[in-house]
Amino acid sequence: MTRRASGGRAALSVGAGIFISRLFGFVRERVFAHYFGASYVAEAWFAALKLPNVIRNLLGEGTLSASMIPVYAEFLEEGRDEDAARFAGAALGILVTVAGGLALLGALLAPQIVDLLFGAWNDETRGLTTTLIRFLFPMAGLFVISAWSLGILNSHRTFFITYVAPVLWNVSMITAMIGGAMYLGLRDDPAALVVALGWGALIGGGLTLLIQLPWLLPHLRGVRPSLGRGVAGVREAVRSFVPIVAARGVMNISSAIDLLLAARLTPGAVAVMGFAQTFSNLPIALFGTGVAAAELPEMSRMRREATEVLADRVRSSTERALWFLIPSALGYLALGDVIVAGLYQTGAFGTAESLITWGVLAAYAVGLPASASSRVLSSAFYALRDTKTPARAAYMRVGVSIALGVSLMIPMDRLGFEGLRLGAAGLAGGSAVGAWLEYAYLRRSLAASIGAHGPRSARLLRLVLAGSLAVVAGVAGQLLAPSAQPVLVALAALVPFGVVYIGAAHVLGQPLPLRR
Repeated sequence: MTRRASGGRAALSVGAGIFISRLFGFVRERVFAHYFGASYVAEAWFAALKLPNVIRNLLGEGTLSASMIPVYAEFLEEGRDEDAARFAGAALGILVTVAGGLALLGALLAPQIVDLLFGAWNDETRGLTTTLIRFLFPMAGLFVISAWSLGILNSHRTFFITYVAPVLWNVSMITAMIGGAMYLGLRDDPAALVVALGWGALIGGGLTLLIQLPWLLPHLRGVRPSLGRGVAGVREAVRSFVPIVAARGVMNISSAIDLLLAARLTPGAVAVMGFAQTFSNLPIALFGTGVAAAELPEMSRMRREATEVLADRVRSSTERALWFLIPSALGYLALGDVIVAGLYQTGAFGTAESLITWGVLAAYAVGLPASASSRVLSSAFYALRDTKTPARAAYMRVGVSIALGVSLMIPMDRLGFEGLRLGAAGLAGGSAVGAWLEYAYLRRSLAASIGAHGPRSARLLRLVLAGSLAVVAGVAGQLLAPSAQPVLVALAALVPFGVVYIGAAHVLGQPLPLRR
């Protein structure tokens, strides 16, 4: 099998796994919106979930993969299986020590953390947030170990199971909410119901790790947990890990600052931002992170080849991601109201919540192509063992995002209706501008290393044209559909949108890029 075919199948496996996981995630979000809406309970949940996710993002998933996979995959490529096993064991030992310590510390210091960050909230909201954090910090520790499993399996070109495993996390939380409401009688006690959700999240984190074991065990021969002293590759991985963590750290700090700023806006801003991020993160995860994750092991194996080979790989990978990202951005901008209503508008989540969430989602949508494409470019830098350039780009992005977001959020918080405001859209707008500046910096820096590598302009214009035609079809479907059921309106808009985009792109010479 050629490397192109391998990369295409890997990206498809990653995308399929993420898609199925996110599909269950949307079901979870719909159930959550039904029971909690944009209430203080929802704000407590989103705030509590954000803080442990800092650990999850800093030590797991993309961060760990970017530092671990290049070293581990190169050992495998060179036939140094014994060194690869020792390196994997050292990475596991270090992660268990660090993640476990941070999870324990976060759970113990939960009251102080909440008082420091959300002191303006009332006692009831802060107390509930504290309780939830004590479930979610240990959950984050489990996800860090799952990220180590992901790094091992991806290096062995096993992708699907690692990205579909979080389905069990979503199912566990869905079960906790529905079971708590129907069988434990917690429907009229949202605070108690969200605590049941916390238990479901913790159990689901354990299930996510356990489901990967049958695929992982064959690759654990010779793997012994250690703290990495004298193990080949550990020093190099740690050297690269530090700037990667710094880059991801500043991004997580930015996300946390957005949350703290939103908590000082009109009540409901934190919840609305959380709902909007669920949609905006989907295409980034599917077609940015998905492609980047599949390409990182292959790019790492190509490090010593001619720069033209890597440049071609980056170009084709970015074009494949943009095939999906351009219509995603256009769809969110033009049809975001029916998309949000189709998923969330039920129970405590009404029309006002749908429209305000659309406003925030539209602001995020402007930066989607840049955010996801930057994931692919960062993978190229990590494959070249350059971790400093993505870190510098992240610092620049965060500075611009916060400065612009702060300047926009106050005036936009005066706009809205029915008690909800658009202040969170100002923060999302700052994030979008920062994403484009990051992308421009990465493109320019990578060109200095490997030459021209960007997507071809003619292809981008054809995709924009196909996406615009799809928007027209989607809006027509929306106008012709009965307005009684938000789900039916969403289907009436999105089905023609998708069909027209695929058909128009094919006619314009840009068919669905499932194979390479």
